[in-house]
Amino acid sequence: MLPQTPDMTSLEVISVDSRMDINRNDRPKPNGFGKLDRRDVPEDSGSCSDLLILFSYILVLVTMPFSLFFCIQVVQEYERAVIFRLGRIRKGEAKGPGIMFCLPCIDKFRRVDLRTVSFDVPPQEILTKDSVTVSVDAVVYYKIIYPIVAINNVSDYSHSTRLLAATTLRNVLGTKNLAEILSDRENISNLMQSSLDEATDPWGVKVERVEIKDVRLPVQLQRAMAAEAEAAREARAKVIAAEGEQKASSALKEAADVMKGSPSALQLRYLQTLTSISAEKNSTIV
Repeated sequence: MLPQTPDMTSLEVISVDSRMDINRNDRPKPNGFGKLDRRDVPEDSGSCSDLLILFSYILVLVTMPFSLFFCIQVVQEYERAVIFRLGRIRKGEAKGPGIMFCLPCIDKFRRVDLRTVSFDVPPQEILTKDSVTVSVDAVVYYKIIYPIVAINNVSDYSHSTRLLAATTLRNVLGTKNLAEILSDRENISNLMQSSLDEATDPWGVKVERVEIKDVRLPVQLQRAMAAEAEAAREARAKVIAAEGEQKASSALKEAADVMKGSPSALQLRYLQTLTSISAEKNSTIV
């Protein structure tokens, strides 16, 4: 029997899959607090970059001590520094806090604030599920948990988070009725927080809290709701008055039955009524 030769198509598919796996493994991945796992990424330390770094060190030594004003950077306790050397992120996690040394013309220094940041979502005109137009605004609290990812994966994490928050607010409230928006704000806030947190996770951003601030209704709708509430209150008042009349008539009927069996009780009740009338108004009663 002749040996089977491998199919060229299968060989091409295997080679393409292997290249895809290599490219997928070469991507930097977040590992811990803003740390990139770059063990599989080859360092491109060519002779040109080595010469530039050496020239930068010589320049720093020649211009001492004036070069220290440009080379030494102070990173606060609530900050982290992401340093690019010749366009590549330096090994390890984000630097700081403390004193950082940067080479002039070689290193690019980026600060990232780790404190919680809050911003207001502008009022959004939203059409609810029951076709009512309302204006809703909110406030969002977020913080950076992966500084390197926040700098490397998105051009402006703050602006992107603001735009995404406005879009998420419209999308979430568009699936709710007006009654749910007015009465179920806590669940809506939790749903928005989970959606935003999932969407901003590739940017190294953690959305901590979302709160609905105000829901503004049209003037005509406010008047209609006020009229409806007033009519409901009047109906309840009439029902309560009718129940009181019913209970009073039942009590009078029982009292009449008691007085019917005792004529002296009726006479005593008559005298008691005269006494109360004479105490209020001094008049002659015939």
